[in-house]
Amino acid sequence: MAEPAKKVAQQTEDRLEDLAETVRKKFDKVTEGTYRDRVVAGRFAEQGDRGGDRARAESEGKQD
Repeated sequence: MAEPAKKVAQQTEDRLEDLAETVRKKFDKVTEGTYRDRVVAGRFAEQGDRGGDRARAESEGKQD
């Protein structure tokens, strides 16, 4: 890649990283960090604690 093209690519990457950080900050501000905190804490990672998957599996088994 030519040197000017590398420079433009690096500038674009830097600008996109800055934009992503800005979007993250604004999203956290709008949601007051609660959504991100719940995701990080794993609230949405494991649904088995509520028994919903177990009940769903049992109801699917009864349909057969």
